[in-house]
Amino acid sequence: MIDRPEADRSDGEAGDSEANERATPPGNLARRVFEASPVGTIVLDAAGEMVFANERAAETLDLSRAEIAARTYDSPDWNIYYDDGRPVPADENPVARVLESGDPVFGFEHWIELPDGSERWLSSNTAPVPDESGATEYVIVAFEDVTALKRREKQLTSDHVRRLEFRADGSAVPPSLRVDGGDTRIDVDSIVPLPDGTTVQYMGTSDLTASEFVTAVEEVPHYLDVRLLSSIDGRSRVEAHAEPTTVSHVFPSLGGRACAIVVTPDEVRFLGELPGDVDPRLAADGIREFHPEAELVSEELVYSPHLLYDVVADALTDRQLAALDAAYFGGYFETPRTSTGKELADRFDVTRQTFNQHLRKAQRTVFRHLFEESGADAR
Repeated sequence: MIDRPEADRSDGEAGDSEANERATPPGNLARRVFEASPVGTIVLDAAGEMVFANERAAETLDLSRAEIAARTYDSPDWNIYYDDGRPVPADENPVARVLESGDPVFGFEHWIELPDGSERWLSSNTAPVPDESGATEYVIVAFEDVTALKRREKQLTSDHVRRLEFRADGSAVPPSLRVDGGDTRIDVDSIVPLPDGTTVQYMGTSDLTASEFVTAVEEVPHYLDVRLLSSIDGRSRVEAHAEPTTVSHVFPSLGGRACAIVVTPDEVRFLGELPGDVDPRLAADGIREFHPEAELVSEELVYSPHLLYDVVADALTDRQLAALDAAYFGGYFETPRTSTGKELADRFDVTRQTFNQHLRKAQRTVFRHLFEESGADAR
C-alpha cells in the first residue's frame, strides 16, 4: 500500500470541509423551506404542543396559524377519524406513537371534520427530530389533502366490490354459543324483503347441529321465528323471519350483500360486500346501531364484473325478484321441496296464485335473458 503525501491529504480534507460548508444550510433556510413547501407542515415539541405551522397547513385545515398553535396534537377539537368513522384515539395518533417509540409513522390516512362541518381526507407522514442525546426533541408532521384522490378512487371502483369484516364484542354472541370452542361460521345465503317491511333470511352452517343452529338464531332478539329447512350431510339450513333492521340487513340496504357471521365465545364478526363506490362508513354506522363498539377489521377491494344477475335483477320487479329469491333459497326447486308454494305465499301475505304468478314471470324473464338476449348478442 502506498501512502498519500501529506500535502495531498491536506488538500482532500480541505475539499471535504468546503463541501460540508456548502451542504450546511443558512440559518433561516429551514423556515423559508417550510413556508414555501407545497405540503402542509406542523412542528410540535416534546410536550405535544405546536410550535410552528406553515401557510399550506393553515389552508388545508381551514384554521389560522394562531388557532393551530393554540391546540395540542390530542385536542378533541381536531375531530379526526379512521376510514370506518371511528374517532382516532389520542394514543393512536401518529404524534403520540412517534413520541412513544421514537420511530416515524408513514402513510397514515384519515379524514378530518373542518370547522365548517365539511370533511377532508388527509395523508400524513410523521417523524421525530432527535436532540444530541438521541431523545425526541421535536416531531414533524407533513400532510397532504387527498380528498380529490379519494373521489377519483370512488369513480374508478364502480365495477368493484368491497369485502368488509366488522368485529363486535362478546355481548353479541348468542348465549348458547358462549362456551369454549372454535369458530362457528353461519353463511347468509339471501335476505328477502317482505311487503310489511320485515325480511326472511336464509342461512346455513356445518358447524352446529340442526337443533343448536335453530336455538342460536332464536336467541338473537331481532329474529321473530325460525324454521329448519333441511339438515343433510352435516349441513343445516334455516329460514328466519326477522325484524325490518338487523345487522345482516345493513349490507343489502346499501346495495350489497351479507356473506357470513363468524361467532367465537368472545366476539362476533360480520362479513359482507358493498358496491365499490359506496362509503364503508355507512355500513359501520348501521352496524353500530346494534353494536356501538363494532370496528372495521379488514377491507378488500376486488373486481366484480357485471354478470347475468345484474342484468336480470334490473329487468325484474321487486316482487318478482323477491319471489324468485325466496323460492330458490327456500328450497322450492329442490327434490323433495323444503318449502311449499303455500308456505312461501304465506310469508309474503299473498295468495298462492299471486305468488306463483310473480314466480312464473320471474322465471320467464331469466330464461329470456339466458336463451334469447344473450344468444342474440352472441350472434
